[in-house]
Amino acid sequence: MKSSGGAASGGGFRARAHWLTPELIVYPGARGPARLRVAANGETAGEGRWIPLAEVPGGLPEDLRAKWPHLATGTAFAVPAGAVEEVPDLLRGQVVVEGAVAEPGESSEAVDDLTGIQLAGVLDALFRWDGALGVEVVSSGPPESQGVWLRLWAPTARRVAVGTFDGPRGAAGAAVELDFDAGSGVWSRRLPLSWLGRYYLYEVEVFVPATGRVEKNWVTDPWSIALSRNSRRSQLLDLADPAWQPAGWSELARRRPPAIEDRVLYELHLRDFSAEDEAVPPGRRGTYGAFGVEKAPGVAHLRALAGAGLTHVQLLPIADFATVDEDRRRWRSPEPLDDWPPDGPDAQAAVTAVAEEDGYNWGYDPWHFMVPEGSYAVRPDGASRILEARTMVRDLARLGLGVVMDVVFNHTYAAGQDRRSVLDRVVPGYYHRRDPEGRIATSSCCPNTASEHRMMERLMVDSVLHWARHYRVEGFRFDLMGHHLVRNLAAVREALDGLRPETDGVDGRRIQLLGEGWSFAEMAGNGRGRNASQHNLHGRGIGTFNDRLRDAARGGGPFDGERRQGFLSGLYHLPSGEDEGEARERLLEASDVVRLSLAGNLAAFEWTDRHGRRARGGDGGLGYAAAPRESINYLEAHDNETFFDALAMKLPPATAMAERARRQWLALDLLLLAQGVPLLHAGLELLRSKSGDRNSYDSGDWFNALDFTGLRHRWGVGLPPAGENRQRWELLRPLLADPGLRPSSSEIAGCIRHCREMLQIRRSSPLWRLRTADEVRSHLRFHNVGPAQVPGLIVWSLHDEEGRVDSRHRRLVAILNATPEAWEGDSLSLRGAALELHRVQRSSPDEVLRRVSWKPDSGRFRVPALTTVVFTERR
Repeated sequence: MKSSGGAASGGGFRARAHWLTPELIVYPGARGPARLRVAANGETAGEGRWIPLAEVPGGLPEDLRAKWPHLATGTAFAVPAGAVEEVPDLLRGQVVVEGAVAEPGESSEAVDDLTGIQLAGVLDALFRWDGALGVEVVSSGPPESQGVWLRLWAPTARRVAVGTFDGPRGAAGAAVELDFDAGSGVWSRRLPLSWLGRYYLYEVEVFVPATGRVEKNWVTDPWSIALSRNSRRSQLLDLADPAWQPAGWSELARRRPPAIEDRVLYELHLRDFSAEDEAVPPGRRGTYGAFGVEKAPGVAHLRALAGAGLTHVQLLPIADFATVDEDRRRWRSPEPLDDWPPDGPDAQAAVTAVAEEDGYNWGYDPWHFMVPEGSYAVRPDGASRILEARTMVRDLARLGLGVVMDVVFNHTYAAGQDRRSVLDRVVPGYYHRRDPEGRIATSSCCPNTASEHRMMERLMVDSVLHWARHYRVEGFRFDLMGHHLVRNLAAVREALDGLRPETDGVDGRRIQLLGEGWSFAEMAGNGRGRNASQHNLHGRGIGTFNDRLRDAARGGGPFDGERRQGFLSGLYHLPSGEDEGEARERLLEASDVVRLSLAGNLAAFEWTDRHGRRARGGDGGLGYAAAPRESINYLEAHDNETFFDALAMKLPPATAMAERARRQWLALDLLLLAQGVPLLHAGLELLRSKSGDRNSYDSGDWFNALDFTGLRHRWGVGLPPAGENRQRWELLRPLLADPGLRPSSSEIAGCIRHCREMLQIRRSSPLWRLRTADEVRSHLRFHNVGPAQVPGLIVWSLHDEEGRVDSRHRRLVAILNATPEAWEGDSLSLRGAALELHRVQRSSPDEVLRRVSWKPDSGRFRVPALTTVVFTERR
């Protein structure tokens, strides 16, 4: 995940105390007596009173320590019994705490301190609402219940009204007051059904701690389901209206998504797909509508991949985001770039000059969570963009592909009183997570959300259900998932499991959940509760990205040296300046990581490691999955360099393009023959380059656009944008200037063909797609192991003598030779097996495969350099 950074956060207001229940306030670092100051209209009103607080002996009760681990040692204070019943009213004004504290790093002597209070805990304790929020259309039942219901959770607001508009830019009608329910904190109003199609804004009168006064905020609906251009107004809409459903939409309710283990994901940025595709009409390039252009090379490419075994397109964020103007007429394009040198700074300078005004961004800047992004629509106002987004889902389904969405709940683009801050202007201070000083945390990049708070979790659950029901989305990839809690993901999973085809048009039990299980910053060590990280999600069926395979195969992680080699990038076998003995040991270690990943990265899997010892996947925290579906195997993604660009830096410069291409083939082989769920970043099969750009979130079409014809490759289109790349410019300059590092169209076509072949091989047997850890342990065996192994050679077999998994194959054998030399050797355990080269490889035009041999009498194989071969033994 990368972002351009959030707007003004309003995070400078310090709020170090926490009101957790109506009876209890925690004030970390406080000593001795404290008191609460309450003022209905803030400091400037010149009114208010003090309420004494009594320290609670023993601190927080055990249940609250478990719920708020970062506050476990804080000093707890009791609110006087006589004031407890006033709490709901007190929360609608200013509340601060005064006490004596010892500042960190200073003397132990306490000094007087006045601080604001974080209210999320007490708001969750007092105001619970499980009913509908946002727009609910009721067109049947008793007349008094029919209408368009609006509901907004705003327990600290003093007044809420709704102003409606005849159009996306029309004049406002009179504001209609909403009614407040003191038990739930919800404001509601029933409007006439005839108002469907109108646009609306809430007027929320609320005390804002960051400004110290009561503000009147005109704000869109946090639960918006439709928006005007640039998110200026929400819209009253009935998503069940056939007018907003494309032809054939009802047919998708009968689509049965494949089991999660049978899926192959293709991560794709929507604009990259067609922005420079001349076969797509200019007005539809970079839009939802491009997927329906039958003659477009990209559409033909996806159709062919789907025919071979690709199952899903995983789209980078398509929910409403803040960083692209949805009025396409105002976009700026960089100056002509084609004549600038391949290793010069001119192109990046031109792209950077218009980066904030062009049509490009990855979209990790969420604004509204339940509405399709308008910059991808031809007509971004209101229901039109909904129809276009649904049409895209239908068009992909007609190609045989489901949609997985990249969802971003870990942060918002803005907080405070910024116009693009929706949540914080409705319930100030509630939806965002704060650091120990009470400022909004920004470890994600932008204002972090606090999914430990009930209504932030509720927003996550409602959004996922919304996209599943109304857009037929079949999977959700959570950005920075480790910034959420396990219980958040469990709540999402439980809600999805309740969806049924007969009532919801989708079988929620077949919807996949996956994400980035990284654990860092305030979430490290379960700092805010048990977070949704790789190890913590063990056994829940939720996939996390397998960075072990990525780093072992590429060579080092995203923050290691660019030249550090790995299993697929020449480690030990090609010169790197590293000590030979150390390189060999690192290669053997990487080989063990690769083997474990081929086994689904299972914590319980056992094999003979490089030392000749029996190793278990979970040793040292390496393997974390309880079942194959929990390992999302990938070697490149939208973040960091493409695999092609990584090889450009890691391989010796004189390495021939033919060898570079075959190493990319091996990357595809590792992913598509591994147990677990493979994720192919769009272009891995195209030898995709971004001219070395390691973070192209705002690098425009010039560095990002895909070309499915193979005629235009983006290696050597100029130095990548200075931002995160400048320190590597000197490394990249001679490489980008070398015409030998640009692949030919025939080499690109060869990689595409190989990808299809491996997709077909994966699809040809369920043994490549085992469901459980027990199945993997029972069927998978590794050969060429231990200290005497051939470094860089992986040999494994899948046995099914009894036909419990595969009715056609008794055995599969795969040999991946990542060395620059042909391998000849035997495997005594396979001697006598009636093996034959896989039918897909027998018909492959790859001439190298003609040099493969197998002698059953001796059990001897011959496998050419940089080649993967698959043998089958039929029943």
